[in-house]
Amino acid sequence: MGADLHQAGVTTTREAQGFVAGDGIQLAFGYWPGCGRPVVALHGLTASYLAFAGIAARLAGRRAFLALDLRGRGGSDKPSGPYGMAQHAADVASAMRAMGLDASVIVGHSMGGFVATALAEQAPELVAALVLIDGGYAPAMAASSSQQGLDAALALRINQLRQTYPSRDAYHQFWRTQPHFPPDVWNPWIEAFLDYEIDGDPPALRPRAFEEGVRADLMEGLDRERIIARCRGIRVPVVMLRAPAGFVPGSPPLFSDAEMEQMRACIPHMEDHLIPDSTHYTMIMGARGATAVADLIDDFAARCLPEREVRPA
Repeated sequence: MGADLHQAGVTTTREAQGFVAGDGIQLAFGYWPGCGRPVVALHGLTASYLAFAGIAARLAGRRAFLALDLRGRGGSDKPSGPYGMAQHAADVASAMRAMGLDASVIVGHSMGGFVATALAEQAPELVAALVLIDGGYAPAMAASSSQQGLDAALALRINQLRQTYPSRDAYHQFWRTQPHFPPDVWNPWIEAFLDYEIDGDPPALRPRAFEEGVRADLMEGLDRERIIARCRGIRVPVVMLRAPAGFVPGSPPLFSDAEMEQMRACIPHMEDHLIPDSTHYTMIMGARGATAVADLIDDFAARCLPEREVRPA
């Protein structure tokens, strides 16, 4: 796959799935057709490329969209190691080069934001701009109650990776009982994401994220000084998109206004947008959130790469 499939003589009319070489492993990906070089999207800690299905759909062909499964997640290889943001960034760089991509807009949600900043540090020639979605900077979590809530949420998620389910419908029903996806935001994108997230044979389906890889990445996520150093080294345009609530409705945001002031001290040129009525998850998988984020990505990419845009007449 080249920088533009149409230039390579290939036409796609709907989502394409496949595998591409990472750093010594194979990464699964999803590609949605559109104009120009693809925006490259990187998902969160235990997610997969299908977390971006709503955003890709809302871009509606305005912009090509490439989303990767990071190592240890989704359909990608799950080696025993190594993991960490630098390793994920090396995988992404290898995949982009294999696909013939050069400087692109990199989108990172949650942990994907940390991978995006690591990529900007390691392979700056591949990064034209960064869209950080509720990620990429280390929240101080100064309030002990906020830290305890974050720890509890992450412990719950890691424990859930060990559970088995008799069917995909049972997995849907489990998440329908949780506050993460309220009934008014439940949609086919979420169902497709959940269907892809589990694997195996009934009655022992289980999430595909590799627990040891998740733990290794989570430990690195606590290295606040390293994360801040990467942010201080960013020289490309950056936009931060954040939710007014955390993992569930009504919870404190992961990135408060005060946190944004600290982040802007590291990245003075950063733009900041709040996605109304959203959480950490629904800002990318809910219909309202996906629409708002897709529009912001399209506008930001057009401003960052105006000379490279190829728009239909």
